Amino acid sequence: MIASLPAEIQAELIRLADHYGKPLIHTAYLESGSNFEPLNKADRYGEVCMVIRRPNGRLLTMKKDIYPPEAYRLLTGGIHHGEAIFDALLRETQEETGLQVEVRRFLAVVIYHTSDSGEKPAFFTFAFLLDETGGVLGALDEDERIENYREVKPEELPAMARYLHNIHYPDGQGSDWHDWGQMRAVIHEVVWQAIQKA
Repeated sequence: MIASLPAEIQAELIRLADHYGKPLIHTAYLESGSNFEPLNKADRYGEVCMVIRRPNGRLLTMKKDIYPPEAYRLLTGGIHHGEAIFDALLRETQEETGLQVEVRRFLAVVIYHTSDSGEKPAFFTFAFLLDETGGVLGALDEDERIENYREVKPEELPAMARYLHNIHYPDGQGSDWHDWGQMRAVIHEVVWQAIQKA
């Protein structure tokens, strides 16, 4: 499915697509380099994006306490090297929300290239639609630093993407979150496209 990934990951992606539907595949070319989270984390090659649909039909988003004001986004979590994508999806959902979920659809794959990654992708996001089936909402891992959750209608995702894309907010370390926001905007746009197609 994605030639730049190892054979075992490609094989899992094919199995997931057979079971949960063929994902929308999108390549994003970022103007920045890779020196910001999560692209600069050596313990992962990519992440899962948990598009959690609550019983009222709205999608769950969150904000960490280190983020710029109103920088809510869809939940994501890193895939450890050697960890199956599906295992990371269930683990990260539990750690970040405490909710029980049913996986409904394999929505999208985003392949990120940066100004310093050359031909090789810098990072991957694998997005899945999940239906909440139980549990009590709350992060089980305090290291996630989740400050608040917010429910949004699916059609609000493009506006969230625009907000993230245009962030300029000092982080106190010489950066302004702009590169992070541009990267984070992409999955919101692509998930919205995938939901419309589904």
